[in-house]
Amino acid sequence: MDSSQIQLVPHRRFNPLTQEWVLVSPHRAQRPWLGKVEDRPGSGQCEYDPKCYLCPGNERAGGARNPRYKSIFAFDNDYPALLADSPDFERNEDHLIVARSERGICRVVCFSPRHDLTIAGMKPEQVREVVDCWANETEALAAIPWVHHVQIFENRGALMGASNPHPHCQIWATSTVPTEPAKELISFLQYRADKKSCLLCDYLRLELQRRERVVCENGSFAAIVPYWAVWPFETLVLSKRHAQDLSQLTAAERNDLAAMLGGLTRRYDNLFETSFPYSMGFHQRPTDGLNHEQWHLHAHYYPPLLRSATVQKFMVGFELLAMPQRDLTPETAAQRLRDAGETHHLDK
Repeated sequence: MDSSQIQLVPHRRFNPLTQEWVLVSPHRAQRPWLGKVEDRPGSGQCEYDPKCYLCPGNERAGGARNPRYKSIFAFDNDYPALLADSPDFERNEDHLIVARSERGICRVVCFSPRHDLTIAGMKPEQVREVVDCWANETEALAAIPWVHHVQIFENRGALMGASNPHPHCQIWATSTVPTEPAKELISFLQYRADKKSCLLCDYLRLELQRRERVVCENGSFAAIVPYWAVWPFETLVLSKRHAQDLSQLTAAERNDLAAMLGGLTRRYDNLFETSFPYSMGFHQRPTDGLNHEQWHLHAHYYPPLLRSATVQKFMVGFELLAMPQRDLTPETAAQRLRDAGETHHLDK
């Protein structure tokens, strides 16, 4: 494939300085953008927006029309970052100009027909429907032979790049394991080889004993500000049982996960009395046909707000060029999230 064609299809490019890959999606520049729409609860959002391409019955940018869905609605992204039929190619010039093809499937999941809801404002049974959808989507995508990883993620708020305030997430299935979960896989394997146990099982046990950085917990899950946190109010949601992916969770565990996600996001909203922006995502075992017994199901929350709704913490200066740095200790962040409580500030 020549250099002109590579500008048209999804692919990965190799950085020889960091030995890491970056996903390039050149065709995605045409996707619609509503990211600057105000998304604070109680500040003008309506239950139905006739201009929203995710609301029930509305026409999407690609011409398809949404059904008048009543709960969950999942569909193939009209402007996917990855394509299932991407041509196979590889480019290598002296191990310095390196690229490889990348196949994938991009799905969108609308959490609710209501335009003005977030996970924080949904009832536990509604969040449970989202959890079930995530598990079902994971199983269906993992069954495709060439899919080796399924990434569920949510960008909440325009600050985090959400292109539409309607409550939704994305699911990307890729033919390779992406950079961040690939690094975690190496760590899980090395820890299992050295300690004969699970890295996150041992870490969770230590945190539950010390209780310095535990934000909240229930019978099946715990939310912790990790000892190594970089983002101001970063949290790690861990399953208490050693499960590898969402499809392995029991009915009770799915209920507990739904309760955990609702409670944690309400704490975020309460922190600065705003619809708290964040990026979150589940890291599940690779779907390459291997068991990956060493993998432990978990989710990362990365919120950018530091001291108020107007003070963000981004990677700049020393953090961008040298190493991450933070002013707020994980212990203080956990205490502030605990103190925020789970009763939403709009309900008080």
